[in-house]
Amino acid sequence: MTFFKYSSVILFFLALASCKKDTSTANTVAAVNQTNIAYGTDPLQKMDIFLPADRTALTTKVIVTIHGGSWTSGDKKDLTGYIDSLKRRLPAYAIFNINYRLSAYPNNVFPAQENDVKAALDFIYSKSAEYLISDKYALVGVSAGAHLAMLQGFKYTSPVKPKVVASFSGPADLFEMYNHPAGGNSIISLALAQAVGNTPTQDSLLYATSSPVNFITSTSPPTILFYGGADPLVSVSQATEVQTKLVSAGVTNQYVFYPGAAHIGFWDNATMFDAFNKLQAFIETNVL
Repeated sequence: MTFFKYSSVILFFLALASCKKDTSTANTVAAVNQTNIAYGTDPLQKMDIFLPADRTALTTKVIVTIHGGSWTSGDKKDLTGYIDSLKRRLPAYAIFNINYRLSAYPNNVFPAQENDVKAALDFIYSKSAEYLISDKYALVGVSAGAHLAMLQGFKYTSPVKPKVVASFSGPADLFEMYNHPAGGNSIISLALAQAVGNTPTQDSLLYATSSPVNFITSTSPPTILFYGGADPLVSVSQATEVQTKLVSAGVTNQYVFYPGAAHIGFWDNATMFDAFNKLQAFIETNVL
């Protein structure tokens, strides 16, 4: 009788432990993938959202990616490869891949794109409790998207001050880009004026307030820059001007220069692999 008595007690506690284990599993936060979530009323004001499993509002860090296309074209789907790589390399991060209104003179010219990035971040931050994400952000932009990432990161501290800004071939000084286009190509100047809506002579203030380099201070976020020496669209001087100001301001930065590389989007696999190794390391070091 004693044996059966103790066996019953043991079985009871084993069953209780099993129930507790099942309850814990049921409460695990699942991963979430959502596409075309609106953050505004325009059809282009949408984003794709990738939330990792087991996330918490205290620990889950955020990456916001911004596509390129000369501010006049492109789509968030262009960064599918970037998203896949970031998810493999930084699986605990929440990733938000955003679209923005495209400039089509005379509609949606500057600063519509800047305003959209700000609105997208406002939306993401307002959903922090719902999405279970922290206030530790990294902004990663490509070409025109890199310009917008730098502009947001250097110019604004709300709704959140990013921990890292990453620029792949991004313009930073629009005066310089207009007056001294890469390779002396005047078509670049014309395209820039179309996207902005005016030339620097017509609206010097808009060019100044749309140039990320003008907003670098000692409190700017750590910044990593990736540029190609054979880029026919964005001169290397755009990168060196940013780095010079970051260094002068005492801001943590890394300038990655690929001498034979063209504009981002035309880099070979080896260059991209190296760039993402460096991007991952920079994010892991500085998004704390």
